[in-house]
Amino acid sequence: MPKHEFFVDMTCEGCSNAVTRVLHRLGGVNFDIDLPNKKVYIDSEHNVDTLLETLKKTGKNASYLGEKSAQ
Repeated sequence: MPKHEFFVDMTCEGCSNAVTRVLHRLGGVNFDIDLPNKKVYIDSEHNVDTLLETLKKTGKNASYLGEKSAQ
């Protein structure tokens, strides 16, 4: 399963909690939030457009950075 890297303009824990909420609501995702670097890493079968639209539901600026290689 590809791991996708997204930028989300998060400034506080409240922002990262909003990301957590919308991704849990979407379902079918495993994710890690890197708040200091404003990045979200998502493992999912959902397509990138669906993931990006979901992240934008937080009201934060979000963009797709690319596929992250498995480490």
